[in-house]
Amino acid sequence: MIVSGRTLVADTVLEHDVVVVGTGAGGSMATRELARAGKSVIAVEEGGDHTPADFDQREDTMLPILFQDRGGRMTTDLAITVLQGRGVGGSTIHNTNLCKRAPDAILDLWTQRHGVVGCKPSDLAPVFAEVERDLSVSTIPDDAINKNNDALRRGLAALGWRGGALSHNRVGCMRSGFCELGCAYDAKQNARKVLLPEAMARGATVLSDTKVLRILHDGRRVSGVLAQTVTGKLVRIKARAVVLSASATGSAALALVSGVPDPFDQIGRGLRIHPGGAVAGVFDDAVDGWQGIPQSWECTEHLDFAEGSDKRVWITTAFAHPIGTASLMPGFGADHMRAMRLYRRMAVLTAMVHDETEGRVTASPEGKPRIAYAMEPRDRAQLARGLRAGAEILLAAGAKEVHVPAVRPLIVRNKKDLAAIDLDFARPHSVPLTAVHPMGTMRMGEDRRRSVVDSRGRHHHLAGLFVADGSLFPTSLGGPPQISVYTLARHLARHVADSVR
Repeated sequence: MIVSGRTLVADTVLEHDVVVVGTGAGGSMATRELARAGKSVIAVEEGGDHTPADFDQREDTMLPILFQDRGGRMTTDLAITVLQGRGVGGSTIHNTNLCKRAPDAILDLWTQRHGVVGCKPSDLAPVFAEVERDLSVSTIPDDAINKNNDALRRGLAALGWRGGALSHNRVGCMRSGFCELGCAYDAKQNARKVLLPEAMARGATVLSDTKVLRILHDGRRVSGVLAQTVTGKLVRIKARAVVLSASATGSAALALVSGVPDPFDQIGRGLRIHPGGAVAGVFDDAVDGWQGIPQSWECTEHLDFAEGSDKRVWITTAFAHPIGTASLMPGFGADHMRAMRLYRRMAVLTAMVHDETEGRVTASPEGKPRIAYAMEPRDRAQLARGLRAGAEILLAAGAKEVHVPAVRPLIVRNKKDLAAIDLDFARPHSVPLTAVHPMGTMRMGEDRRRSVVDSRGRHHHLAGLFVADGSLFPTSLGGPPQISVYTLARHLARHVADSVR
């Protein structure tokens, strides 16, 4: 059952085998798998429980409800907006349902360079297949490619660049285009819909509207967590194991504020976020990019997974609704109005960097994550490469001009204009940047000097503490992480279950 912390009228003490912190892809999968193993498990979620009936498709309503910091979370230098979910189901409620496995080259890299054991492509392939079957993953059909994605497809064909259709986990999609504001039609096969009902049917409890304040431990072993409801009631949960699934920012911040042993100063380090910028092509005819499935095509021409590669950009579509678009479009007053009048005729692409920059998460005294991340020159060069490539794709698709949002807005009308998108152009605070894929911060590996948990997800220095979210990734993935988070959580949950026999 789902219990809202709002209903608790007094401080409470609970006892379970395992407490899971967070109910996104990792937390919900861990909760289900532990319930399947017959364990008494409770999942604690700081956000509320929101169902399709709550999703009114309004940005002003849904952004504050479904996103951390009301959609305003940023890096400490205010250069990058970091969009992260909150609520039962986490980011699987508002994401655009893209489903890609971690590339074999990345899994091989984790094995060879980062000391991860048991996560080779051959080890995880059957687990990926199980997860994809659970979530009804399928390739997006050709008749669901909207005009915005078709512009990307046409541009790639004209240039002879690599790309293709993406996969997703929707069933019964109405193609309304409001995926990032929650699906009012309940077509998303997300964690809230697919995993938690089975977990609860097997006895698991979900406690929403309740924030975990501290992991309780004696320096050697965990004993549970201390949490607080949104109404101020304290909840102490005694448990033999604690699973952190609060995201690469939330899990690290909680571990730090809880004084989790960290003799090699690794917790919070190694943050990767896939920073991305956007370009908008203006066409003669209406594109109406807000209609249909938001992201269904990708460009991989400029994406190589080798360390230090000079091609580390993943390009896909990224249309925004009116408020989001208005916040990015250049100009003021009449100039801004003229730009917004192009809205129906715009196709928008985003270039996300498969980043090698390592940021760091720290925590305020209250446990709020602080995200320090400053793109290194080599990643800024990749951002410039991606923005140039995006503009070139749109021109090849027939755009009359391409707008590149920046402090000094740039309009590209031909290939010669692309030269202006250089390293200096892609400097901090010049180009609006967004990140939606925080990773790392509690990296897995067998070397306790360079990682936080081992290859089973177990903390190196605190017995009973596990991690099951994107914090585990030793590097960036170079693509959407949700399927990999689900898969690692499923792969590692058995070790949590074994620890509480």
